[in-house]
Amino acid sequence: QLVESGGGLVQTGGSLRLSCAASASGRSFSTYSFGWFRQAPGKDREFVAAIARSGYTVYADSVKGRFTVSRDNALNTVFLQMNSLKPEDTAVYYCASRIAFLNVQATTGYHSWGSGTQVTVSS
Repeated sequence: QLVESGGGLVQTGGSLRLSCAASASGRSFSTYSFGWFRQAPGKDREFVAAIARSGYTVYADSVKGRFTVSRDNALNTVFLQMNSLKPEDTAVYYCASRIAFLNVQATTGYHSWGSGTQVTVSS
């Protein structure tokens, strides 16, 4: 089970750090890869970033250089540091877990999803 937190209201140019905490399961947290997605009202869910077991990361072009995904295996938590936020970053942000680090930009292949956390960036 995945639980996101850290969302909120921030002004343009501000920062937020999202967390995604994973509850214990039969498989070690360190063996999972994770993705962050977001969904704005009336739009499809879109890929934001992903992190592999090795720590290798992939980002959407729209967030590259502004967002950083990281993980702390000791805490069973994945983070998304978001800087230089823009109004177009406003969305519900979801984390998801998967085993294989393949085609991570697609929502398919992720077997567990959190319920999301709202991020609102005011202009």
